[in-house]
Amino acid sequence: MSEGMRRDVGVSAFFPAYNDGGTIASMVLSAILVLEPLTSDYEVIVVNDGSTDYTKEILDELEKRYERVGVIHHDGNKGYGGALRTGFASATKELIFYTDGDAQYDVRDFKSLWEAMEQGVDVVNGYKVSRSDPLYRTIIGRMYHWLAKLAFGLRLRDVDCDFRLIRSSVFDKVHLESDSGVICVEMMKKIQDAGFKIVEAPVRHYPRAYGGSQFFNFRRIFRALSDLFKLWWRLRWPQLIGRE
Repeated sequence: MSEGMRRDVGVSAFFPAYNDGGTIASMVLSAILVLEPLTSDYEVIVVNDGSTDYTKEILDELEKRYERVGVIHHDGNKGYGGALRTGFASATKELIFYTDGDAQYDVRDFKSLWEAMEQGVDVVNGYKVSRSDPLYRTIIGRMYHWLAKLAFGLRLRDVDCDFRLIRSSVFDKVHLESDSGVICVEMMKKIQDAGFKIVEAPVRHYPRAYGGSQFFNFRRIFRALSDLFKLWWRLRWPQLIGRE
């Protein structure tokens, strides 16, 4: 599509946020600055997943100041999957972009996804050029990536890169159920199985500047593996049995 035609394409950008008070304002403002030159039809949504810091106060102020910004507050923490499902359900535009509210991804890299979203493409999946995390997190992240990729037959460079641009029509066929972080594997597995066209684009990854990871502790890793197995049993096992 030409740049002129792209001006009419609507974009919903949303951020799941949990205790991201130190970063979420910059993410929202960056989204506005990035989207404004690209499309005349956009909205920015933040799903506050029961934050206990000052995220709520910041978001309420942003919503007052910027007419294109909408905020949804969960009464309590519904999990990463719950926040994503709320974001997807609340988006009203033709294209849906999301990334995390902790600013480890740069919203300006949205332009790479935008350029890759050509006619016939349904999903642009980001992949990290390099991972800017401590070594132990990088190792655990790569292990999770390969486990999910092999267990679910995913054909992706980066399964756990939460920087995606998706046509909203995809969710007419793909229905998500997970409340935890395995929702990303569920989503990409269902999108792949439904035959949608996926392309990939490089994005940058930065060290966490505020707060702490909600994933990298033993209890959460154990739960993630348990949830991953349950998802595998629900989605992959019937496919394997069906081949016999």
